[in-house]
Amino acid sequence: MSALIPWEDDLIGMSQRLGPGLSKLLREMKLPAVHEVRQNFSRPLIEDVPAHIHRELSRPQVKATIKPGDRVAIAVGSRGLAQLPILVGTTVSVLREWGAEPFIVPAMGSHGGATGEGQREVLESYGVTEEAVGAPIVATMDTVHLGRAMDVDVFWSADAANADAVIAIARIKPHTGFRGPIESGVMKMLAIGLGKQHGAESLHAAGMGCFAELMPAAARLAMEKMPFAFGLGMVENPYDEPAFIEALLPDEIEEREQKLLIIARENMPYLPFQNIDVLVVQEIGKNISGSGMDPNITGAFFRENADTGSGPMVTCIVVLDLTPETHGNAVGIGSADITTLRLFQKSDLPSVYANCLTAAGAGGAKMPMIMENDRMALAAAIKACTGIPSSGPRLVVIRNTMEAAHLWCSENLVEEARAQDHLDVGEVARPLEFDADDHIISPITCRGK
Repeated sequence: MSALIPWEDDLIGMSQRLGPGLSKLLREMKLPAVHEVRQNFSRPLIEDVPAHIHRELSRPQVKATIKPGDRVAIAVGSRGLAQLPILVGTTVSVLREWGAEPFIVPAMGSHGGATGEGQREVLESYGVTEEAVGAPIVATMDTVHLGRAMDVDVFWSADAANADAVIAIARIKPHTGFRGPIESGVMKMLAIGLGKQHGAESLHAAGMGCFAELMPAAARLAMEKMPFAFGLGMVENPYDEPAFIEALLPDEIEEREQKLLIIARENMPYLPFQNIDVLVVQEIGKNISGSGMDPNITGAFFRENADTGSGPMVTCIVVLDLTPETHGNAVGIGSADITTLRLFQKSDLPSVYANCLTAAGAGGAKMPMIMENDRMALAAAIKACTGIPSSGPRLVVIRNTMEAAHLWCSENLVEEARAQDHLDVGEVARPLEFDADDHIISPITCRGK
C-alpha cells in the first residue's frame, strides 16, 4: 500500500486535519439508540446437504455424464455459498466413488487480483482446500478462445477445457447490474467465471446493457464447445442457508435456471423500511456480493442499466469494514457515501482496480469520504443528511447484505417496524457503544444471524 499510495500516512490523525472544531463536533455528536429487529421470513431449508447432493447426483442421467477414469474439473467461484466446503467435498466424494479423478478450478473471472495464486487463496479462505475437499486446486489464468457470441470473443479456462468433463457449482440469484430471465448462476459461471480475466473482460467490454442476451449466448457456446457435464445450482433462503440444490444438465439448464431465479428472488432478504436517512453496513466483500454489498438490498445501484427501482430510498450509506474473505478487494465501496480509515487501509487497490476494469465499470472503485473511525463516520453521515425529523435520523444498521434478516433501527422507525407482522422488535432501545478506538462493539458484537 505504501508504495502505491505514498500519501497514506497523511490520512493518519485525520481528526487534526479536519480541524479541532469539526472533529470535536463529530466526536461529541449524540447518536441515536437502536432497537434490535428480526425479520421472520419463509425459511425453506435443506437439512442434510450431503444426502441431498448424493440424491441429485445419483439420478441416472446425471451419473451418465461421467465415466470411470475421467478427469473432472469442478468450477468453484468467489461467492460465499452456504456450506461451500461441504458442497464441493461431497461432489468430490461422489465423483471418486464413480472412479473419476476430480480437481478444482477457480471460476471467478478477475477476482483474486486476476492471478492464479490469488484465486487459490480466495478458495482456501472459504475452506476449499485440497485437505478439506479431497481434490487438488489447479489455479492458472490460462484461457482458450472458444469463438464469438453476438460478435463478442468468448474465452474459457484452459485447465477446464483440457478436462474430460466439467461441473460448475454456483449460487443462483438476481444480478447486481442487469435484469434478464437468467442472471447470476451456473450459466454466468460458464460464460464469465470460467472465462478468467480474459473472458470476463471481453464480455464486460460489450456493456451490461446487452448482458441479458449476451451472457446466455456465451454460456450456450461454452456448452457446445466444451465438455460441460452438469451444474450444481443452489438457491439460498433469506437467512443465507441452502434452500434448493439441483443438478442441472445441459439440455435443461436454461429452463431450470429461469425458474430457480424466480424462486431466488422470492427468497431474498430485504430492508423493511422505505425511507432511511443513514444505512450503516458493517462489512462488505466479494464473498457477500459481486458488488461488495448487494444493491438489491441497499438500493444503491451504480450501473446505469441496473434496476434502480429496487430497495429502499437511502440518503447516506456508511460502510465500516471489509470481510476477511474478500482479501482487500473493496469493490463496491463506490456505492457508499462515507467509510472509515480502517477500511481504506485494508483495501488492496490493485485487486479493486483489476476487478472494476475487467468489469468495465469504474463506479465500484470510487472512494467515498473517509473518516477516522466508526463513530466519526456515523456522525458525519448524519451531518450529511437534510430533512432529518425532530426525532432524529432514521438510522438502520446491518452487518452485511447477506444477513439483512437481522438488523437494528432507531426509535423513530420502531412504529413502522411494529406495524409489519413479520418483524419482531426489541422493546428496549440500546445505545451504540464503541471501543477505545471508537469502533462499534455493540449492539452487533459478532457474526451470526
